[in-house]
Parts: sequence; C-alpha cells; structure tokens
Amino acid sequence: MGSPEESSEITRLLKAWGRGDSAALDRLTPLVYERLRRMARGYMRNERPGHTLQATALVNEAFLRLVETRNLDWTDRAHFFAMCARVMRRILVDAARSRAATKRGGQVDRAEHSTAINLDRLPDPASEISAQVCALDEALNMLAQIGPRQAQVIELRFFGGLTVEETAHVLQVSPQTVMREWRLARAWLARELSQSST
Repeated sequence: MGSPEESSEITRLLKAWGRGDSAALDRLTPLVYERLRRMARGYMRNERPGHTLQATALVNEAFLRLVETRNLDWTDRAHFFAMCARVMRRILVDAARSRAATKRGGQVDRAEHSTAINLDRLPDPASEISAQVCALDEALNMLAQIGPRQAQVIELRFFGGLTVEETAHVLQVSPQTVMREWRLARAWLARELSQSST
C-alpha cells in the first residue's frame, strides 16, 4: 500500500494535477507507474509467457486516458487507483470485444463462457477465453443494478488490484464489509456466468 508519507505525497500531487499543475503530473508519474505495471502484470502473469509488453501497453493506455481527462477532483491515492481500475476494465473489455469481433465476424461465442472465470486473475484479452472478459463485464453491469457496492468491490479488487484495505478505504467501509461483499459478489457472478453459458 506504500508508506503514509508516500501516500500523502501522491495525494498532494494528485490534487495539484487536478488543479492543472502539469509539473505535479511529472512528479506523480514515477510514484504510481510501477504500481500500475504490477497491477497489469498481475492480470496476465498466469496466462502465457511474455506479457510484459502487453502489461506495459495496458498501463500506458490507461495512464494516457487519465491524463486526457480534465477537471478530475482527486481525493487521494486510493481514488486514483480506483479510477485506474475502471479505465483498465474498459480497455480490457474493449480489447476482448475487438478480438471477438475480428475472430467471429462481430459475435462473441457464448460457448466460450463455459469455463469458469477465475476471479483471482483476469484472462488475457488475446487468449481464447477473451469472451469471458466480455461475459464478466456484462454480468458486472447487471450486478451494479442490484448490488452497486458488490460490483465496485469486484472492479476495485479484480480489475484494479487493490487490497482489501485499499478497497475498504475507497468505499469508506470496513475490511470485513469488503470481504463479505467480495464473497457475495463472487457467488452471484459464478451463478450468473454459469447460467449464461448454458
């Protein structure tokens, strides 16, 4: 999670960047970039060798999208990584949909959903199970309608790589609440994804 001093410095630089200080962004980048790379590598490390460039491309794309966003009122470091999680989710889902469109003339093959998604790591969008990323995104959108906080917990922990404590901080709840919502959301998603594959 980083030292309190580092967290405080990141928060200070985020707020300055949010006010339009481009020098703050230059100082912020090295403080957050390696954490973002670790998050991205974590998504892909168990799929196949050689994901470093893909992880780097994911981080670069997410960071560019955030830099292009204007007038963000960053509250703190956890808020920043939560936004990164949301942007990375969007990039990964878009990549998976693009691959499915290229491979099957625009149709995602729902039969590919039959293998359960491991919520401890994200499938590689370039892999044969990229349709699962799309299925997970659809299921998360449905979960957000009935259990918004559960959907946020999945997004922050799964796509954003935040710890239980960081997720609790972002959502302003206890770590026990995060773990309860994580378990409930995983069970709901597993049921929903297995039903959608039949």
